[in-house]
Amino acid sequence: MKLYIPILVLAVLAFGFAAFSVTIGTFAGPKRWNKAKLEAYECGIEPSPIPLGGGKIPVNYYVTAMLFIVFDIEIVFLYPWAVTFNKLGAFGLVEMVTFVVTVLIAYAYVWRRGGLDWD
Repeated sequence: MKLYIPILVLAVLAFGFAAFSVTIGTFAGPKRWNKAKLEAYECGIEPSPIPLGGGKIPVNYYVTAMLFIVFDIEIVFLYPWAVTFNKLGAFGLVEMVTFVVTVLIAYAYVWRRGGLDWD
């Protein structure tokens, strides 16, 4: 059980820091609200009006999010492979090349289908 104490202490410190940051931000932050600050920010583009009951979100947002997750997971797998590259030898190289080729095929497919084009 003593092995888990540092992890528990780190979790408590992380939670405490997060709670402190949110709390102090509400008390110490500026309270001058105006219409521009309350509007949604869409990458420098004028925000489009949304109906009261909500509106349809374009599918491109979801496709972009899924692509980000796929390539983010690829990086998560590439880092440990790079760290232990010498120990894995040729087997590790072949497996990683197979993985990267599979992801590149998916990327080429999405690119060809126009999933990366913004209208």
